[in-house]
Amino acid sequence: MQVTDFNSMFSRSSANMRKLIFRGIFLFIILIIMISQFPLGTVNAGQRGIRLRFGAVTNDVLNEGLYVRIPFVEQIVVMEVRIQKEQVKADAASKDLQTVQSDVALNYHIEPSKVALVYQQLGRSYNESLIAPALQEAVKASTAKFTAEELVSKRAVVSEDIKIILREKLEKRGIIVDDFAIVNFDFSKAFNEAIESKVTAEQNALASKNKLEQIKFEAEQEVAKSKGRAEAIKIESDALRDNPQVLELRKIEKWDGKLPQVTGSSTPLINIK
Repeated sequence: MQVTDFNSMFSRSSANMRKLIFRGIFLFIILIIMISQFPLGTVNAGQRGIRLRFGAVTNDVLNEGLYVRIPFVEQIVVMEVRIQKEQVKADAASKDLQTVQSDVALNYHIEPSKVALVYQQLGRSYNESLIAPALQEAVKASTAKFTAEELVSKRAVVSEDIKIILREKLEKRGIIVDDFAIVNFDFSKAFNEAIESKVTAEQNALASKNKLEQIKFEAEQEVAKSKGRAEAIKIESDALRDNPQVLELRKIEKWDGKLPQVTGSSTPLINIK
């Protein structure tokens, strides 16, 4: 009799324990749901909130700050509108069919007034679905307009051309292009060697030209000096011819003031000492 009562009490205790556990789990799930559906929230700086009603995008875009929503009916999706960066590697061919490997970087941001459109059409994965493919396409389209040598010598022009293509493609989808840069161009080994040889030849030619110019300049200086000396001699000769007294004056200027040691008009000479 006592054994039966003990078993009955244990069974009731186990049943009560299971009920408590189930109730605890149920209350925990309710609490999680209530927290997730809390009607208040905030949109941080550099972000915009998109109000969804039963999963559908509304035209209500929330600015930075506090917001209120209807639990179980509305959902707020937060999107970045600050400047972001996307950097990709793109393989393309130049106008002269040289293989070009480009490393490019794009700075962009979502236009705040079109953030709902971007989310509706592209979701949050707009980098993969729009930005990266647009960069690849723009680089290939622009690279095909220039020769490999022009890609190096006209890098700024190529960069601006790619930026224009990106603006035409992205801004109509709500993405604003802030800046674009070509980080690096890389060509085949054969082309790089050809460019290096050409640069070396141009440098040698320039050095030879500079040396020739220097020799020419020095020769012109010598000619000018010779002309100057000839002109001085001519002037002095003309002066002596027109004025014999100048010759006598020159003799006096050259005399050191000493009388000759030996003098006489006929042999034998007499030493005046």
